Amino acid sequence: MKSLYGKFLILTVGIMLSSAVVAFLSVNTYYHRYLKDQNDVKNVKVAEQIASFIEENDGLDLTAYFTMLASTGYKLLVVMPEGTSTVYGEAFRDNNLEEAAIRRVYSGEVYHGMRDLKAETFVTGYFSNESANTVGVPFTYAGQTYALFLRPDIKMLFTEIHYLLGGMVIVMAIISILAMLIVARKLILPIVALTKATKKVGEEKFTGTLSIDRRDEIGQLAKSFQQMMDRLSENDQIRKAFISDVSHDFQSPLLNIKGYADLLSDEELPANERKRYAEIIWSETERLSTLTKQLLLLTSLDQLISPLQKKVFRVDQQVKETVRKSQWLLQEKEMSVMLEIDEVRYKGDPEFLEKVWENLLSNALKYTPDGGTIDIKLTEQVNGICFSIEDTGIGMSKETKVRIFDRFYRADHSRTREVEGTGLGLSIVEQVVRLHDGRIEVDSTLGSGTMFTVYLPNL
Repeated sequence: MKSLYGKFLILTVGIMLSSAVVAFLSVNTYYHRYLKDQNDVKNVKVAEQIASFIEENDGLDLTAYFTMLASTGYKLLVVMPEGTSTVYGEAFRDNNLEEAAIRRVYSGEVYHGMRDLKAETFVTGYFSNESANTVGVPFTYAGQTYALFLRPDIKMLFTEIHYLLGGMVIVMAIISILAMLIVARKLILPIVALTKATKKVGEEKFTGTLSIDRRDEIGQLAKSFQQMMDRLSENDQIRKAFISDVSHDFQSPLLNIKGYADLLSDEELPANERKRYAEIIWSETERLSTLTKQLLLLTSLDQLISPLQKKVFRVDQQVKETVRKSQWLLQEKEMSVMLEIDEVRYKGDPEFLEKVWENLLSNALKYTPDGGTIDIKLTEQVNGICFSIEDTGIGMSKETKVRIFDRFYRADHSRTREVEGTGLGLSIVEQVVRLHDGRIEVDSTLGSGTMFTVYLPNL
């Protein structure tokens, strides 16, 4: 496979050569269409002046005169009265002047070879070095008629200035090619670096920094790629931590179930112990079931392809129903709930939002001691709704508030099994609120309780 650098070089040279060919064809076409007649008229006038000068000077030495004219930049073909011809100046590449043209000049006509030269694609008429590409006029010398055919000597007309201009064009072409090579290398080096970084990403190596400091599109691409690598590295760490946490959270209850199941197999185990072990197994099984459901919910949120199933529903009724479902636990813990709920209609996904109220209430019940209170408020605002739930529970530290929405995060791993959760509830809450373009705020002081506030805009 050819490298991009080689392709760029070939493309540059190809463009320059193509441009030269197109320029040559354009100049050739322009000459044949616009300049050829003018060039013919100009040279006919020169030939007529030469003929007039010869006729006015009877004793003129023709050979010396024509030699002098040839030295000034002309090619001359002089046909004698007897039909012989002499060339003054550099010889023609192709002596293709027709006899009929010579006879017409003898008879007094002017020959317009430059004007009547056939157009050719790859030969500019002005440079066509052939005797047919001349102008011809008759002149009289010593009582006899001669035919004079003339054209400029292109080689002699190329003076020092022409060579300087030609050299300048060549130098410009060389410098242009070298400059393009340097530019191409500077353009391709960051692409090579990006290619290497892409291969590393393909090998799941997300570390490293791209040393590409540019302000153009390649620099923007490198910056975006670096951001993507950083995000992939972060996601990779989260994925590994997630797998580790899931494994740990499944392993712990499974070990408990296995251990207590082994104890239950003892036939001499007292009935009260058997009952207690069975309750523990049931509790661990319920914990696994809850964990599995929350993992499935998180997966559905992460892979949400279709839009939320939004519809208008009564949020106040949904919140009241959520509280009613937990009434038994409230009574068991002798807790009181204060409700300040307005009649609120909202357009959102009722199934997902129900998980928000359930998890926030479950969190408050879990970390509020017996006899505590929970205040729930639901109000309708100008641009949306506001839901808040405040408890008199154990609260949380500043460090905990920073990580409270991280998956599997628990502030205190020494809690008893009764209050220990999966560490996924608040992650689900945060993600559902974010999918509804809302936000959630936490106000908590360690030992003084916690208040979560959810703001959902009208969609």
